[in-house]
This record gives sequence, C-alpha cells and structure tokens, in this order.
Amino acid sequence: MTSSLINTAIGLLLLVAILSISSCQNNDLKAVTVTGEIPVSRMGVTLPNEHVLVDFASIDSVGINHYDRDSVIARVLPYFEELKQYKVRTFVDGTPEFMGRDPQLLAELSRKTGINILTNTGWYASDDERHLPKEFKDMSAEEISAVWIDEAKNGIGNTGIKPGFIKIGLNKIKLSETDKKLVAAACLTHLETGLTIMSYTGPAQAALDQLVILKKYGIDPSAFIWSHAMEEPSNRNILIIAQMGAWVAFDGIQNDMESQVRIDRLLLNLKATRQLNHMLLSHDAGWYQPGKPNGGVFRPFTELFSSFSLLLLSEGFTREELDQMIVKNPAEAFAVRVRKIAK
Repeated sequence: MTSSLINTAIGLLLLVAILSISSCQNNDLKAVTVTGEIPVSRMGVTLPNEHVLVDFASIDSVGINHYDRDSVIARVLPYFEELKQYKVRTFVDGTPEFMGRDPQLLAELSRKTGINILTNTGWYASDDERHLPKEFKDMSAEEISAVWIDEAKNGIGNTGIKPGFIKIGLNKIKLSETDKKLVAAACLTHLETGLTIMSYTGPAQAALDQLVILKKYGIDPSAFIWSHAMEEPSNRNILIIAQMGAWVAFDGIQNDMESQVRIDRLLLNLKATRQLNHMLLSHDAGWYQPGKPNGGVFRPFTELFSSFSLLLLSEGFTREELDQMIVKNPAEAFAVRVRKIAK
C-alpha cells in the first residue's frame, strides 16, 4: 500500500473515531444553512472558512452573468464528494457579497451532496475597498446593518436563503474609519440577529481593536471569529485573544509542510495553555475564479484530514482534542444567539 493510501486510511479511521466520541451539542441551539435551520448537533465535522467561488472582477461586473452556474457545479462537485470520505458534514463559505457570493449555487451543491453549507451577510473592505458598494461612504453603520439584518430576517435578494454568519474583511494592522464602520455595523447586526461575526483580519492588533468596539456595544468576545490568526507572529498575542474568549481561526492549512509545521507549533502553545476550546481549523481553499480557464487552479479542502491531523497526532494531540477543534468548537462558534457581556 502506498504512503498516500496509508495516510488516507489513517485519516478515515481518525474521523470515524472522532465522530464516535463527539459529545452531543445543545439541540436548542441552531445554525442557519442555505437550506434552512439545523440543530448545531447536526453540524458534525465542520470546515469553518472555505470558498466555492471568488470573483475579483470590479463591483460593476461581478455577478451571475460573469459565470455559468452549471459549469461551476461540475468543476466543484468532485471536491465536495471527496469530503464525504472524511465525514465532513458542514462547510462554511466565506465569499462575501460583491465578490461572488451565490447562495443559490451553494444551495444546489448542498442538495446534491447532503453537506450543510453556510453563507454570509456583510461586506469586504480589504483590497483597497474596491469591493464595497458606491453608496457605502454615505451610509451610517445603522444603515449598513439594516441591509444585513434584512438579509438575515427575510433572505438574500429574492432567494429566500438566509445567511448563517456575518463576514467582514478589513484592511490589516490599523483600522481605518471604513473598517470601524463595518465593525460597528456587524455589532448592530449581531445584536439584532445573533449571527456570529467572522472578520478577515490577520495581525493581532486589528483583532484587539475590533474587540474594543465589540465591548462598546456590550458584545462578548465569543461572538467574534478572528480569521487568519496564523498570520500573527506573536504567540503571546494569540494567547491573549484566545483567553479573552474570541474564536481564533488558523484557517490557512495548505499542502505545504512549512506552513503546517508553523500552525502545529502555534497549536502546541495553545494546548499547553489549555486554550484549544477557542480554536478553529480550516483551509481557506477552493476559489473557482470566473474569467479564468475552467475557473483557474482549485485547491482541495482535504489537507486538514489527509495530512495535518496526522502531524498533530504525531505531536501528542489526542483524538478528543481534534474533536474539540473540528466538531465542538465550530458548533459553538456558529450557533445563532446574541452574546452579550455578562454583568
């Protein structure tokens, strides 16, 4: 048997064991998928930050007319089918509005595969703010949040499909006035809907600045997912934010030993300080790109299971700890409820 087949077999055995020891989640808590609400106990093994499609075209041309939905499904479906051998039950799609968010595409993939999929509401200011609507500058945080709240309550456009979380993307390191307005809008939306805030952030200072804004609105850090936290060079800063109670997402797992070893080292530090109950793991993979031949290079969603989990086990992580990060934590993170600071 080849080493790749052995790794796959071990990965499958690992996932079966994880599912068998997973504790039941609170059935009163719900997650919102593109095909409706589900109890968080049905989320199972979850990938909390991936992408089916991302469109980097100008905001004036992005949209369904920029690609053929059937062609995207044909290209992407085998990658979703591949997830089934690892018992993945839930896939969180982080593509925001004005960058190719397509809830109907996601719903079709979910129906074809049986995998739960979450989409989002929210806007993206990274990439020099070129993916924000023109009216953004004249809108208040309250006006922006009204748009997002309407999607959460009534569905996205005329699809009837509701978002399962709030996704914002910020310019890194220091928050601009645009960034602060987006965070404020996300806070208002959370307080009205109970949707968790996922912020494409990077370095710790920007995450800490956002948590200050959450505090002003009386929102507990557990309502906040710090995406791309592995970009922060300081173990101490990562630990501080985990200890505050925010979700720390190492969502850049790749088929690259150097990057995997770095994330492994970060996790070992958090394991030693008993903070694995705040960790999320994912790839930020996929990325069908309209305008490129056959959607360009598409990165699979499986490295977490086929290689990275084996690295963690070899470093002394237990199956229960893996279960914590890929089953229990995502269910807690994406459960819909308003999370206010305890008084």
